[in-house]
Amino acid sequence: MKTFVIWRISMRRNVRTRIQEMGPPQLIMSVFALLIGIGTLLLSLPLSSASGKSVGLLDAWFTATSAVCVNGLVVVDTGSVYSTFGQVVIMMLIQIGGLGFMTLGVMVAIVLGKKIGLKQRLIIQQTTQSVSSQGLVKLSLYIAMIVFILESLATVILTLRWKDEMGLGQAAYYALFHTISAFNNAGFALWSDSLSGFLDDPVVIITIVLLFLIGGLGYIVVVDLVQKRSWRRLSLHSKIVLLASGLLLAGGFLLIFLLESWNYNTFGHLTFGERVSAAFFQGATPRSAGFNTIDIASMLTASQFVIIILMFIGAASGGTGGGIKVNTFVVLLLATLNTFRGGGQIHAFQRKINQEVVMRALAVVISSLTFVLVVALLLTITEDMLEEHFLEVLFEATSAFSTTGLSMGLTSELSPLGKVIVTLTMFAGRLGPLTLAFALARKKRSSKLGYPEDHILIG
Repeated sequence: MKTFVIWRISMRRNVRTRIQEMGPPQLIMSVFALLIGIGTLLLSLPLSSASGKSVGLLDAWFTATSAVCVNGLVVVDTGSVYSTFGQVVIMMLIQIGGLGFMTLGVMVAIVLGKKIGLKQRLIIQQTTQSVSSQGLVKLSLYIAMIVFILESLATVILTLRWKDEMGLGQAAYYALFHTISAFNNAGFALWSDSLSGFLDDPVVIITIVLLFLIGGLGYIVVVDLVQKRSWRRLSLHSKIVLLASGLLLAGGFLLIFLLESWNYNTFGHLTFGERVSAAFFQGATPRSAGFNTIDIASMLTASQFVIIILMFIGAASGGTGGGIKVNTFVVLLLATLNTFRGGGQIHAFQRKINQEVVMRALAVVISSLTFVLVVALLLTITEDMLEEHFLEVLFEATSAFSTTGLSMGLTSELSPLGKVIVTLTMFAGRLGPLTLAFALARKKRSSKLGYPEDHILIG
């Protein structure tokens, strides 16, 4: 008995030591994996199933990963397959995964009167992708307050909209679920056709769109807007995110509206107002929201390719969305345009952009593109897809990696091996290629050698 007690004490010390030795990226990855594991066990319980029979570990693991990684891809229908208990578990996983476990941890620590240490501040900086390590506790409280206000307001609006159709209790539950899903850019819906039934409902559409757009801007930008309330006083990051997001939103709307106006299967039976609503929603949702109001599989190939591009770019850093991030895309675009102009200093809004930032942006884009193409190749093999279905495979791979959750129908028909590949893709996409690389990398080794410079031909 004494030996067993000593062994337990030794094990606790070893675990505590390993946790203390972990860097922020490794700890973030470990906590996300732990959350997914807990979610998998809960969702695999018969209690979580509407039929009273377990959905199985693989489908539960897929759903838990999709929820924690705020993706939205599903292999079984959320509203009909999972019980209320299962849906509540999914809702909680979405909130924790989207808001960030460290933001929640800061709130709990403050309530309990605990001190936030240096390591905790570094983890907050990593999860919120803040530039500075100062004022992070205050930032976390701002984030929590903004989330609470926005989600509460949206829940009340949607409850009032649905109470006559569903009754107050069910309306409040549906409103809360879809509010959390929308603000966290998760894309989970309790209707099998997502939000197609509300195509011509301005209250639902505008509320959902505002939620996922604000969530996708990033907490840093939202807090910056709340605090400064002036375009001139905003940070360079906020200006780039806001301007680029607006341009992508307008561009997505115009392209889909013009393209799908020729498609009878999607816009043929819609009025002009409904076409505008559908084009606006489908132009916005690829930014990582995952909801849809028209059938994605019925859209033109050109429209589907536009959505793939928008999904790959994604939302902004530090928010609930995925993709390579709109700010990353802008930095690389500015660097490219600067090269065409003959080089020199890369700048925007009279501010210089550091060369290291450009190299990080390049690393993110190249690694993300490589990851998506490899996943698409693997799915082509595992799902035995023919050449004419490659766009469908590329669409699904991009949606999984960018944590968007839109689907052309392949996800629900995935093989067991395909489900494993897509699940791991969602996990890697949520953590981000650089965070994942830092988490898996060994300690940096500085080279003592210096090499002479030489030239390589380009183009």
